[in-house]
Amino acid sequence: MTEELFRDDATLERCDATVLAVDEQGIVLDRTVFYPHGGGQAGDAGELVAVDGRRVRIVDTRKHKERPGAIAHLPAPDAPPLQPGDRVSALIDVARRRAHMRFHTATHLLCALIPHPVDGCSITAGHARLDFHMNGALDKEAISAGIARLVAEAHPVRHRWIDEAELDANPGLVRSMSVQPPRGLGRVRVIEIEGVDLQPCGGTHVANTAEIGPVVVTKIEKKSAMTRRVVLGFAEPAAG
Repeated sequence: MTEELFRDDATLERCDATVLAVDEQGIVLDRTVFYPHGGGQAGDAGELVAVDGRRVRIVDTRKHKERPGAIAHLPAPDAPPLQPGDRVSALIDVARRRAHMRFHTATHLLCALIPHPVDGCSITAGHARLDFHMNGALDKEAISAGIARLVAEAHPVRHRWIDEAELDANPGLVRSMSVQPPRGLGRVRVIEIEGVDLQPCGGTHVANTAEIGPVVVTKIEKKSAMTRRVVLGFAEPAAG
């Protein structure tokens, strides 16, 4: 098992860790600040720095396919090798993570503005998109204005844990048709944007909607008769 430090504090940029295993899927640590690809959010990149100075560039992070609860850090092809037992400092690419946090929180605002189920999601450092299960028209400018309003209102963003029974009693909390909350742990992590949105989510988020900054709808596409794709991008701040 890898202790997932990012679950309780998405602002952590580094941690000290011990290498547990190294295999074809990557480097497994006993604890990490690296978020693994999941829930539509891209995995973190960064580097692992050994106590002897070796620097291992990490190009992606994934859930290990054969070790339940383990996170695999994928090294660059030219990275120096690490061995089980090595002590390292794990440092994320802060700019990449910050973009993921801003976009992921912005997608929750999008869910509040478009009250339809979500059947697809992608969050990267360059853009974010949600696919909504619906057949109506969407107004790009109106949605951008709605996001800007919610950002400017500076709503606090918090995470908390609820038990599975509470989730079962409130099935409407689950907005995604394609990704269901993990079961079997007895509790589920939810993200609450005060007065705006509440839904299960394991991703990383900013602490206040004001931290999202200027985000706009760059494209709306009709992907099928019952799917409308909304793509978000960062907007340049107005010249002052």
